Amino acid sequence: MVELRSASRAIEVIGVPLDLGQQRRGVDMGPSALRVAGLAGKLEALGLTVRDRGNVPVPGAEMMDRGDAKARFLVQIARCDKTVAQWVDAALARQATPVVLGGDHSLAAGSIAGVASHFRAQQKAIGLIWIDAHTDINTPDTSASGNVHGMPLAALLGLGPAALSDLLDWSPKVSAAQTVLVGIRDIDAIERDNVRRTGVTVFTMRDIDEKGLRTVMERAIEIASSGTAGYHVSMDMDWVDPEEAPGVGTPVPGGATYREAHLAMEILADHGGMLGLDIVEVNPILDEHNRTAELAVQLICSAFGKKIL
Repeated sequence: MVELRSASRAIEVIGVPLDLGQQRRGVDMGPSALRVAGLAGKLEALGLTVRDRGNVPVPGAEMMDRGDAKARFLVQIARCDKTVAQWVDAALARQATPVVLGGDHSLAAGSIAGVASHFRAQQKAIGLIWIDAHTDINTPDTSASGNVHGMPLAALLGLGPAALSDLLDWSPKVSAAQTVLVGIRDIDAIERDNVRRTGVTVFTMRDIDEKGLRTVMERAIEIASSGTAGYHVSMDMDWVDPEEAPGVGTPVPGGATYREAHLAMEILADHGGMLGLDIVEVNPILDEHNRTAELAVQLICSAFGKKIL
């Protein structure tokens, strides 16, 4: 395994109140919920320098044409993701680690494009650790819903849709050989073919049950680190069991426990190879007293080195 840099002690928070990738309203308030839960102050208490860049502009769904039913609002999402990519690239250029707050998971096509573009300019590849209940490797041809939040990983791997795959005029943004999915437990039937075709490494919840989370995370880090500048982590809060994180749009029973979720982040912090972090799909309308946002903030702190002792 190559030696990786430690995560920067400077963090730039980027809000992306994007709700166009799915059909349950409220996820656009996710960045605000995370801020209300005290994200900046809790990171600063760890000795980090935090700068909040505010929110990327996102138009309201009611004011726009939905476009093709196979990929609703694709044009608008791609436009937003291009801006996200530019903000993320700029944060890295300032020697800061970008922490991107969602918003739905379609924003990851932009955040990861930004990280990949920054290191591509240095002739380096990046790895990707995708922590989620879902694989998000649908395309417009395989998606039963037409929800673009189920397509960002397909786009990053170069499968399309082209409006997202070709962001910043190059593709793919990540290699399947250095992409790892963790926590998977809900895959569309047709989507399985896409997953197998890409060759990404997938650790399902069964793998976590059988092998243990430490073994899974250490293997994920090894794969994502091999031959790369480091790895981006994109975490959908629905990877956590809905008993602990009820405020998500697509809850699936049988997810990570509270301690498993923290352990995953703690292992990432111990390794020190994280280049950027997404926290997505926090929906305050569906939440209970901001529990999910508060847990998300705690997990971000664990990812940046907060320890029990």
